[in-house]
This record gives sequence, C-alpha cells and structure tokens, in this order.
Amino acid sequence: MIRRTLWLNRIQRAWSERPVVWLSGVRRVGKTTLANMLPDVVYLNCDLPSTARALADPEIFLGSRRRRAVVALDEVHRLADPSLLLKIAADEYPHLRILATGSSTLAATGKFRDSLTGRKRAVHLCPVLWEECREPFGTPDFDRRLLHGGLPEALLSETKSPDDFAEWIDSFYARDILELFSVRNRQGFLALFRLLLRWSGGQVDYSRLSRLTELSRPTVKSYAEVLQIAHAIHLLKPFRGGGGGEIVSRPKCYAFDTGFVTFEKGWNRIREDDRGLLWEHLVLDSLRFRHLDDDIFYWRDKAGREVDFVVRRGEGRVDTFECKIDPDEVGPASVIAFRKRYPHGRDYIVVPMVRRAYRIRKGGREFTVCGTWGLPGGEGRLSRTLHRSQ
Repeated sequence: MIRRTLWLNRIQRAWSERPVVWLSGVRRVGKTTLANMLPDVVYLNCDLPSTARALADPEIFLGSRRRRAVVALDEVHRLADPSLLLKIAADEYPHLRILATGSSTLAATGKFRDSLTGRKRAVHLCPVLWEECREPFGTPDFDRRLLHGGLPEALLSETKSPDDFAEWIDSFYARDILELFSVRNRQGFLALFRLLLRWSGGQVDYSRLSRLTELSRPTVKSYAEVLQIAHAIHLLKPFRGGGGGEIVSRPKCYAFDTGFVTFEKGWNRIREDDRGLLWEHLVLDSLRFRHLDDDIFYWRDKAGREVDFVVRRGEGRVDTFECKIDPDEVGPASVIAFRKRYPHGRDYIVVPMVRRAYRIRKGGREFTVCGTWGLPGGEGRLSRTLHRSQ
C-alpha cells in the first residue's frame, strides 16, 4: 500500500477552511484507500443500499456524530439527492468534517442541483506523484513509474497487464461517461480517447481528430471537454501576453496517466527516447499539485521555440520549467526568447533523479536544477512535509 501523506495533509488543510471536501479523481486512483487512511473515519460506501437507508434522514445521521467527527461518503453521487445531504452537513453541522468522493468534478452529474459554493473545497487526486514514489519504494524505479503509470494497483504490480488497462477503459466509459454525461456514441468517444492517449503531450488539432474519428468538429470539442471534466485528460493552454508572434489558441493535451499512454502506444518497455515525453507528464502532475490549473501554461512562438511549462505567479512574474532527463541537454534559446518578452521570474530545469537543487548558468541565464520534490509553489512547506513523512 502507498501511504499518500501529501494528500492526507491537503485534505486536512482544506477542512481548516470549509467543512466539506470534494475529493475527485479517476477510478482506481486511490480515493477509497485515501478516505480509509483518515484517522477515526466513519466510512460509508454510497453504492450500498444500506448506506442510502442510513442517510435517508440526514438530521438523524449527522446529529448523532460527535464533534469534529470525520465522515467519508464514497461515490456520493450514487445517492438520490447528494447535494442536499452535503448542504445540510455544511450549514447545520459545520463542526463535522465531511469527505465526499466522486470520479469527476462535482458539477458533472445532474443530481447536484447545488454547487455548494462557499461550503466546500475541491481536491483533485492525481495518480501517484513521482515524489511520492520515494515513500514505498525507497530508491524508486523511474522506468517502472513511466511504464506502469501511477494508479496504485498498476504501479505496485510486478508486471504490466494490458487486459487490466483495456478493462479500465471499458469501465470508465460505462460507469463515468455513459452514466454521468449520457454520451451514447461509445465507438466514436473511445476512438477519440485512444487517439488523445496516443498523441498525449502534443498540440490538439480538432479538425484532424474529427477526420480520423468521423465525428463532427463540435462533437470532438464537446467530448474533449467531457474527458477533461472526468479528469482523463488535461488541456494545457498556451501562454500569451498580448504581443505578436506567439501561439495563442491551440492547447496541448496531456493524458491523466503515463501507464495508459504506454498501453495505447503498445510499449512493453521504456526506451531511452521515450523518457523525455513521459517525464513531462509527471512534472505537470507535480505542478498541478502545487498550483491552480488556470496558472499553468506552455509557451511557443511562431519560430518554433517552446518552453515546456510556464507558471504565472502574480505581479507580472512568470516562472519557466524545462523537463529534461539530463540537465546538460537543455538549450537556453527558448527560455532566452521567452525572457525577452517576460523578464520577471525564475527558470527551472526539472530532472527525475536530483536529490538536492543546485544552480547552473546557460546562455547568460541562471537555472535552478531540481527534482519534482524541489518545485516551488503554493504548497509552502511541501518539501519539509515530504521529508518528515519518509
């Protein structure tokens, strides 16, 4: 079992701000396991009829809980009126700590007639972060994390089973996409999803996707939005500041997990040339853990110069992040071109095996070389928290 200390700490911080935490993430990412790791939790599986009966009168159930009790409502959208239950909990029993889980964002299902604005904090549980791999494995196997992906069961398995990945995709469509979004074109939807997995890390060409899937362009965009809401892909927007010569409209698409990228590509081992693209996925997950999605971009100009990730930090400051297996591979031209437009901020080279951050100079610019556990961000004492948990 992987003890996901970083996420337990995040949930506790969220409860210090709001009584209800909405924990979302793809199926098998570890939401149930994480809920059961909470101390003294009252865990309820909302798939069970007995749970529905126990929660039929929220006042009786919630009123019988002791002060500061922790109640986990797993797959809460299975209940007849989940938003009413969570609203009552937040308004009438704010001394309780409620964790509600689901595969998608809270607004994905029509059962939520109330968005619980001002009553909840949302936490998106990613596949196992690269910095988390240091906890269960000691010296982590980088290629294993890339090939198997970050769903805990797949990551801990000695071998990679293509059948398990295919079964996950079928279950994802049946239990999430069909039930929550009523997308009934199974063949077209899964054809699009598989193409996006195969092309993960590249710019989205909606017209080409439309031709290859035989879906209309508006349908492709609609299905891509569904996949993003369901946490199966992340659409990364280009950064722009209003000047000319920049790519301003075409997002990049990153799949939620490297294991599914390698599955769809048919890889059964990681070759040297494969690591760089897959490493970008892991760095993006770690950046998303630390920053709001709305603050993370990529940058590219019409001359083809590109920065892997750009994070907006406020007051005109933007940080750049180049993802490399070997820091000596970084050429500074793209960052230099970016800094001519946006001079304020720090530049980072993120590599997988660096234990302690250090600085180097390239092309007259200073870069900080670090691993994902050394990334700056809104998590504050993240690095110290990680080290204490080991």
